Amino acid sequence: MLMNITPHAEQLAAFISEHPRLVVLTGAGVSTDSGIPAYRDKQGNWQHATPVQHHEFMNSHYARQRYWARSLLGWPTIRDAQPSPAHVALSKLEQSGHIHLLITQNVDRLHQKAGSRQVIDLHGRSDKVKCMQCAQRYNRTYIHELSAQANPHFEQIQVAAKPDGDADLETEQFNLFKVPECSACGGILKPDVVYFGDNVPKETVFSALDALQNADALLTVGSSLMVYSGYRFCKKAAEWNKPIAALNLGVTRADPLLNLKINAPISETLTATLPLL
Repeated sequence: MLMNITPHAEQLAAFISEHPRLVVLTGAGVSTDSGIPAYRDKQGNWQHATPVQHHEFMNSHYARQRYWARSLLGWPTIRDAQPSPAHVALSKLEQSGHIHLLITQNVDRLHQKAGSRQVIDLHGRSDKVKCMQCAQRYNRTYIHELSAQANPHFEQIQVAAKPDGDADLETEQFNLFKVPECSACGGILKPDVVYFGDNVPKETVFSALDALQNADALLTVGSSLMVYSGYRFCKKAAEWNKPIAALNLGVTRADPLLNLKINAPISETLTATLPLL
C-alpha cells in the first residue's frame, strides 16, 4: 500500500516556512536510498552487530586486522555511493535560504556531493584516514588500494556491505591480514571518524550548538537519535524553547520533545515538499 505523501509534505513545508533560520540534523535514513545500510531498524534497535569500539581498535592489533579486512570489502559501497533524492532536496533547501546549517551524523560525505555547503560532519568523514601517532592524513582510497595490493586473497571474497564501510564477514583468516601503517612514522592508521566509545571533538559540538542557538527551529531527518551525540541537539533545542520537527520512518529517542513528527518515507517527502515552499 502506497503512502499518500502530500499531507506530510504540506506539514513539513509549513514548519520550514514558519522557521526561516533552520538547523537540520541528519542520520543514516538519509543515505539508505543511496544503498548504504542503516545501523538501526524502525524501532531503533540494532540491525547488525555493534560496530568496532574506539578502545578496542586502538589496543588490539587483531581488532585492526578484522576492521581493515572487512573495510577492504565494504568501503567501495561508501566510496561509490551517489546522493539520494533526500540529499539533493536538502541541498536545494540550503540554496533557497531555508537551511542555516546542516549537522550530519553520517560520515559518507553525500551531503557535500549533493551540493550542500553549510555542513558539520559530526562524526567525521570516512574518506580520510588519520595517523593516531603523528596526525598525518591520507585519502581513504589510497589506503584502500595499498590494503588491496597487500591482501589480494581478501579482496576476492564476496560479502554484503554493512554501515559505514564495514562488511558482513567473519573468518579465522583475519590474523593473516596485513594492516596498513603510517608511511611517515609507522603509527596506527584509523579512518578520520568518531568510533563508538570515543567523543565528538568539543569544538565541533560548540560550533553546532552556536548555530542552533541562533536558529528558529531544529529539523531532524532520517535519525532515530538513539546515539547521544545527535540527541543532545534535541535536548538543547527543547531547553531553549525552539520548535523541533522530525522526519523519520519509525520511532526516535526525541519523540516526547517533538512539536511535529512525520513518520513517512524521507526522499519522497522532502522531494514533494520543495514545490510547496
